[in-house]
Amino acid sequence: MIKIEKAERLKQLPPYLFAELDRKKAEVIARGVDVIDLGVGDPDQPTPQNIIDSLTAAAQKAEHHTYPSYSGLNSFREAVSAWYKKRAGVSLDPVKEIVSLIGSKEGIAHIPLAFINPGDVVLVPSPAYPVYNVATLFAGGEIYEMPLVKENAFLPDFSAIPADILERAKMMFLNYPNNPTSATAGSDFFAEVVEFAKKNNIMVCHDFAYSEMTFDNYEAPSFLETPGAMEVGMEFHSLSKTYNMTGWRIGWAAGNADIIGGLGQIKSNIDSGIFEAIQIAGIEAMRDDEAWLQEMRQLYTERRDVVMAGLEKMGLKAQAPKATFYIWVETPEGYDSTSCVAHLLEKAGIVTTPGSGFGAPGEGYFRIALTVSKERLQEALDRMAEVGF
Repeated sequence: MIKIEKAERLKQLPPYLFAELDRKKAEVIARGVDVIDLGVGDPDQPTPQNIIDSLTAAAQKAEHHTYPSYSGLNSFREAVSAWYKKRAGVSLDPVKEIVSLIGSKEGIAHIPLAFINPGDVVLVPSPAYPVYNVATLFAGGEIYEMPLVKENAFLPDFSAIPADILERAKMMFLNYPNNPTSATAGSDFFAEVVEFAKKNNIMVCHDFAYSEMTFDNYEAPSFLETPGAMEVGMEFHSLSKTYNMTGWRIGWAAGNADIIGGLGQIKSNIDSGIFEAIQIAGIEAMRDDEAWLQEMRQLYTERRDVVMAGLEKMGLKAQAPKATFYIWVETPEGYDSTSCVAHLLEKAGIVTTPGSGFGAPGEGYFRIALTVSKERLQEALDRMAEVGF
């Protein structure tokens, strides 16, 4: 047998956060425990029936069975353009400024390959979705972490970035509404981002996956609606969370034509695009979705309120989120992130996510996902109160 040795890029990776959570959860389930999983952000509701029906009809048509375009059907990109015009007042060229993605994760993982060379620095928020770091490492770039802390409303402090880092920085990832902190960013912050990016010649890659998961009539601004944003950056989006389509793997990147073109070049050499019937279903998802959005927001509002009431009763501190389906909870006295999450899993059969798993500044927090029914959430809270801390 030959010697199999992994590449250095794999050796330098930490265990993928959610894979490790799945392993530990399986151990507890094997012992017969009824586990309530509040760890991974995977919606528990089914995909709306009209979207499923659209897929079924499109899949019956032979013209959709051939290789799709890597950049996406013109009709899908036109639907994305119409969505941006309606949602944010932004006009986008469907051909040059939009590319379809096999889920936004795919685009995030690939975009550094188009622009980052060894020695280039990528500014990455921390705590954050782990793929920003992984994508940078795979491209040979260097990571500079921008801490997201409570004292700064979980927004990065650009003034704290050293001059020598800025000289080599070429790209920056941002994500608002934010995973895992559930923080939001306003138009003033995005204006600051544009000014900072222009001054330092840095591409901005904004992850907007949670844009529609909002509470209390809050509307999350798109980075692209900021004056000057199209000159410096782009935005990732996904149909996964909004329409319960996580397994369908469909999203897009939109923004500056040169950035979108670079990502498109990578995709044309790596993948073969999204099954066209899924793109047809994606068009259906974005069409006249107001009733669905209101229903989805009401569902998560009820769940949020159940959890916030339960946490308050136990004396656990958390800011009620204005967006996302996550609650970022401060660990109780005497626990760090890892020991708190382990305690909840071992003693109460509840899966949560340690804040430290998203980056060192996440220490002192754990994340609860609102992706089970409010009845199961209440059961989880009752278990937490019973075992105590």
